[in-house]
Amino acid sequence: MAGQTARTQTTVRTNTGRRQAAYGRSEYIQGNTVRKLDIQRQLEEPPRKKLSNATRKNREKAYHMNFPYVLFLATALVIMGIVLVGYIQLQAEITNSVKNISKLESQLNDLKLANDEAYSRITSSVDLEEIRRIAIGELGMQYAEEGQIINYSVDGSDYVKQFQDIPE
Repeated sequence: MAGQTARTQTTVRTNTGRRQAAYGRSEYIQGNTVRKLDIQRQLEEPPRKKLSNATRKNREKAYHMNFPYVLFLATALVIMGIVLVGYIQLQAEITNSVKNISKLESQLNDLKLANDEAYSRITSSVDLEEIRRIAIGELGMQYAEEGQIINYSVDGSDYVKQFQDIPE
């Protein structure tokens, strides 16, 4: 049958006896030996696009990867995984250190507050008049007279060592 034509693109049969292509075109199919296409399978598959030369060459290169290149990529992947795990561990350590530092700073502030409270309680409980009365009355302490006070000059240091008795 010389007049038979068939196309392999996706077609859909309509009620008018024509097959309509998936791209919106219609064409006649003549003859009784034209093969029947699996319409359902073809409808489910998306139409294939024509590949550019660059894409085709890239795919061919990908198919022809040799063993050393694959080994190199696998090694790089393992090294990268080790580096990333180490990085995540360092980040976790830093986070724990920051939490520990903030906890210690909180404890330091609490201790400073408690120290200030104890100091103010001690200074408010000390009665200086009572101390003066006990020192003068019971222990015999006296105020210094004019001749008993001796002033020393210090050369550049605020530390003085006494090697001899102070003259009277």
